[in-house]
Amino acid sequence: MEIIESHDIEVEIILYLQNPPTVAELNILLKKLEMRASDLVRKSESIIKELDIDLSNTSDDDLISIMIENPILIERPIVFNEASAIIGRPPENVKELM
Repeated sequence: MEIIESHDIEVEIILYLQNPPTVAELNILLKKLEMRASDLVRKSESIIKELDIDLSNTSDDDLISIMIENPILIERPIVFNEASAIIGRPPENVKELM
C-alpha cells in the first residue's frame, strides 16, 4: 500500500477474507497472473494439512472451489488492473504494474 500511496494511485481494496472472490473472479485473476490455481495457494497455511489437500494431484477447478470456501488460502495481496495482475510480495513487485 505504501508504494501505491506514494505514487498517488487510486485503488480499490478487496478484502478477500471478508469478501471471497467468485469462481469467475478467481479465474480472471489467475488468467491475468498467468498462474495455475496451485500457484496461488498459500502453501504454509495449516488448513492445507487439515483438509489433506495434495496440490500436485488436485485439479484447478477443485482448488478454486477450495480457495473460495477457504479464502485464507489465497495468496495476497494481489494487485491488478484491466490488463494484468501481480502478487504484491515482495512489495516491489507492485512497481511492475505502474
